[in-house]
Amino acid sequence: MNYAFVVVASIHSPAGQCDGSERSQIQLLWPKMASCGRVQVFLLLMSLCLLSVHSLKALPGFGNAHPQAVAVQQQLRAAVPNPAAASSGSQSRRSTGWKLAEEQACRDDVTRLCPKHTWTNNLSVLECLQDRKEETEFAVDCNHLLWNYKLNLTTDPKFESVALEVCTSTMLELKECADEERGKGYLMSCLVDHRGNVTERQCQQYITKMTSIIFSDYRLICGFMDKCREDINTLQCGSITIGEKDLHSQGEVIACLETALVREAEQQEHTHPIKSDCKKAIMRVAELSADDFHLDRYLYFSCRDDRERFCENTQVGEGRVYKCLFNHKFEEGMSEKCRNALTTRQKLIAQDYKVSYSLAKACKADLRKYRCNPDSSMPRAREARLSYLLLCLESAVHRGRMVTGDCQGEMLDYRRMLMEDFSLSPEIVLHCRGEIEAHCSGLHRKGRTLHCLMRVARGDKGAVDNLCQTALQTLIQSADPGADYRIDRALNEACESVIQTACKHIRSGDPMILSCLMEHLYTEKMVQDCEHRLLELQYFISRDWKLDPILYHKCQNDASRLCYTPGWNESSELMPPGAVFSCLYRHAYRTEEQGRRLTRDCKVEVQRILHQRALDVKLDPELQKRCMIDLGKWCSDKTDSGQELECLQDHLDDLVSNCREIVGNLTELESEDIQIEALLIRACEPVIQNHCRDVADNQIDTGNLLECLVQNKHQREMNEKCAVGVTHFQLIQMKDFRFSYKFKMACKEDVLKLCPNIKKKADVVICLSTTVRNDTLQDVKDQRVSLKCRKQLRVEELEMIIECLKENKKVLSQTCHQKIFKLQETEMMDPELDYQLMRVCKQMIKRFCTESDTKSVLQCLKQNKNSELMDPKCKQMITKRQITQNTDYRLNPVLRKACKADIPKFCQSILNKASDAHELEGQVISCLKLKYADQRLSSDCEDQIRVILQESALDYRLDPQLQAHCNNEITRLCAEEATAQEQTGQVEECLKNNLLKIRKEECKTEVLNMLKESKADIFVDPVLHTACALDLKHHCAAITPGRGRRALQDKQVRLQPDCNRRLQDRIDMWSYAAKVAPAEGFSDLALQVMTSPSKTYILLMITLSVSILFLVGLLCGRITKHVTRELKNSPPPPFIPPPSLPSWNLIDPGGANYLFPS
Repeated sequence: MNYAFVVVASIHSPAGQCDGSERSQIQLLWPKMASCGRVQVFLLLMSLCLLSVHSLKALPGFGNAHPQAVAVQQQLRAAVPNPAAASSGSQSRRSTGWKLAEEQACRDDVTRLCPKHTWTNNLSVLECLQDRKEETEFAVDCNHLLWNYKLNLTTDPKFESVALEVCTSTMLELKECADEERGKGYLMSCLVDHRGNVTERQCQQYITKMTSIIFSDYRLICGFMDKCREDINTLQCGSITIGEKDLHSQGEVIACLETALVREAEQQEHTHPIKSDCKKAIMRVAELSADDFHLDRYLYFSCRDDRERFCENTQVGEGRVYKCLFNHKFEEGMSEKCRNALTTRQKLIAQDYKVSYSLAKACKADLRKYRCNPDSSMPRAREARLSYLLLCLESAVHRGRMVTGDCQGEMLDYRRMLMEDFSLSPEIVLHCRGEIEAHCSGLHRKGRTLHCLMRVARGDKGAVDNLCQTALQTLIQSADPGADYRIDRALNEACESVIQTACKHIRSGDPMILSCLMEHLYTEKMVQDCEHRLLELQYFISRDWKLDPILYHKCQNDASRLCYTPGWNESSELMPPGAVFSCLYRHAYRTEEQGRRLTRDCKVEVQRILHQRALDVKLDPELQKRCMIDLGKWCSDKTDSGQELECLQDHLDDLVSNCREIVGNLTELESEDIQIEALLIRACEPVIQNHCRDVADNQIDTGNLLECLVQNKHQREMNEKCAVGVTHFQLIQMKDFRFSYKFKMACKEDVLKLCPNIKKKADVVICLSTTVRNDTLQDVKDQRVSLKCRKQLRVEELEMIIECLKENKKVLSQTCHQKIFKLQETEMMDPELDYQLMRVCKQMIKRFCTESDTKSVLQCLKQNKNSELMDPKCKQMITKRQITQNTDYRLNPVLRKACKADIPKFCQSILNKASDAHELEGQVISCLKLKYADQRLSSDCEDQIRVILQESALDYRLDPQLQAHCNNEITRLCAEEATAQEQTGQVEECLKNNLLKIRKEECKTEVLNMLKESKADIFVDPVLHTACALDLKHHCAAITPGRGRRALQDKQVRLQPDCNRRLQDRIDMWSYAAKVAPAEGFSDLALQVMTSPSKTYILLMITLSVSILFLVGLLCGRITKHVTRELKNSPPPPFIPPPSLPSWNLIDPGGANYLFPS
């Protein structure tokens, strides 16, 4: 389509001095303009835009010009019509030297608005008046004068003859222009249309000057009115009649049509569909104004102040001012009107890349080279889209083809532009409108809205429509931020500090920056804002393997060979998101025998991606898609890093089949290469460095690193996080034999052949072990289980063997017993090391002990053991561990800590006999039980012993002394109670009731001790406590443990019949126990008195006896005193010396002599 530019000339007569003839001649000009039938009303806003004076200095009539420019200037001046030619012949005027500035209609306006040095040049005056500020008014007559002056310039054959002279060579090359009809503006339209192919300097200068004139008013573009008249009237974008609007301010009309075109592309409400021919005309106008922002009149006037503020030193031409303004679009100082005008132009560029002069020019050769040019077989809406251009050129870059630096620079700018402003993508505006209004309103600037939408798509804020998801994925592919993180401004700003510290060794803009950031995810160096932006972007990159440029570069040949992938910029509905990468990692771990393996470089990249995806389950699109329901059902509360995958693995048996399959495959992969678990490897770094460095450095893992970590779980370098992670893998390995890599590789064929329907590892081991045993016993020559499997089977049987040894440690040798005891002691200190307990009670731990410390798990399970929700298997395992703990206080770390001072104080004699090789068989705990009955323990120790007494009162197996001494009596007297499925104190009650029938003195002593303990505290007597529970609640709520029975024995308390009967039975038993087991010392005697039912009577009698003794003593004392006094008062008897009185003389140091009788 050619556009004839009807460039306006001038009227000679000044305003106010025209006679009727002159006025009639002015009116004759209108048919000329109308005769250009293609004068579309659409060059709208081009009305006020000439090149600035600075840009036109080298053009005709502007200062010291280039010699060639001077020649053009002279020819232009010669071609300018004499004003007399446009006016009446009776009005004689000079044929040369006519000046616009001298015309009365414009003299005042020129003097007021234009610098004096421009007055002598008509074109300078024209530019000055056109580029005035919008709020500046000037005379209507001057407007008409300028308009007619430009019209005559365009349509006058003499003016077109200048074009033929300065564009001689060009006219020979552009035959379609040479054939245009003269005098209607068609020639200039053709030249401007093909100016990209013009090489003559003089011709380029001439066309540039004329283009600036043509673009001043939409009515001067021939054919534009015919194509857009209906749309302009329907949309009320402007007026086509003279006087309704300022004739040189039609830029708003073009802006109105451009806005309508954008609204239609975004399918906004109440939009009017613009005719196809008008759309092409609008886009053509935008293309022609691409190099100089002056030519986009609406944008020029909207951004005039912003240009001075942000781009003052930016030279006009080649779209440089546009790019400068685009880069400052979201600055705080940018006016809203300019920002909106820039956004509209960017949206036009998104629809037609040619609207960007710099992009079209820089990439012209590359577009032709890689066949990205418009294809005649494709609709224009497809061929000219910016996204299509970017995808086509990015495909060439990703394939390793050479794209010029200038073109790549332009691509980078426009990719950044797409990431900064979501509204430039009409698909996102159309399909994500609901999500933006609901979650992301008010976040328009600097890519924040786009990242908000990406976060919604991740599921962090809600659900997202499939069309919106597709639009986001398409935009990410077009912008390709994976190739250069700087394209994503939101990410770049959020992660700047992390990049400067953690990734400073990597060149800025390198694709490895994103990989580096992922490696530091959830570390101390990562900041929260960067973490969010990074995961939002990686969510989309992970869904298209091509968006990771390093992976694509290293694996494109493998993907083509093994996965039959389409080209980079192509898509296939048969290849869903994530399918290519799934194919790659399936081939990454194949053995040489299996064939079709990845190349080494590709495998390294696949492992890198797997390490990153293990950090967040949402980075694995296939896993998230298949497991969406299970994640919500089982793992809704698992929000920390890595927890979702662990949760799915824990619930593997409960998952739906599709989810179970992919979780199983991923777990199987992790069993071979545990380094995929980046968080675990990070937590276990100290252990790896000190004990597993050799296996960690191996290129091929094959499960060795995990095995090393398991073997070193007891090392001092093992921290809590690492221990938890390793234990987790040990537990999930039992769910499926495939999760133990070495076992799987050694026994896979044997399992399929001999145990085809079994998956659980424990069951598989039993199945294979049974087969090996039967073949061995039957002397089968060829064992059905292969040799390599039998070797691995011995390793897997070790865990079962250790559990067996624990249960039968009494019959072990001293050395073995000592090893098992030390192992149990370590496991009791840290229950997470107790593999069997953690495996059997995993669900109960999650139910009851989520808030408990890892070292207090067993204590928590013991407290909830009798809950109705407790799993029977777990309860049985807890009972086993309690039995183990009660055999030796050293196996009960809580008791050991609480009774640290009491044990050596009361039980030192037992400690003196202790041995590391043997348990104390509950002797220390029995000692503490007796002191508990005497109420002599510290409060902390008393609390722990009370718990042990309560538990052992319900299950006799928890009292090792009772079980050891009464085993035969239990079998003889209480066999039925001992075989009960659940122990609730039946055996203890049976022994108490049959106390008189017990033959073994040691057993009788233990039963008496039980009675003594229950006498001290009713809470350790389950039968009496159950019978009197209601009375205890009513009468003893405020009484501390150990005093409950005394309150019940109060004669004033009325008890329930069952409680009264049970209490009387207990009193009778205690009385009998006191007779059978008299006090062994004063303390026992005092305790018996204080706990006796007749305590008051006994204390009264003791008090009475003491009182009587006191009175008797007092009486005797007075009598003695009276006798003594009488003896003193009586005269002494005569002295009669004895017959022979021995004597000796003692001399004291002072020389005194004393005589003492012998």
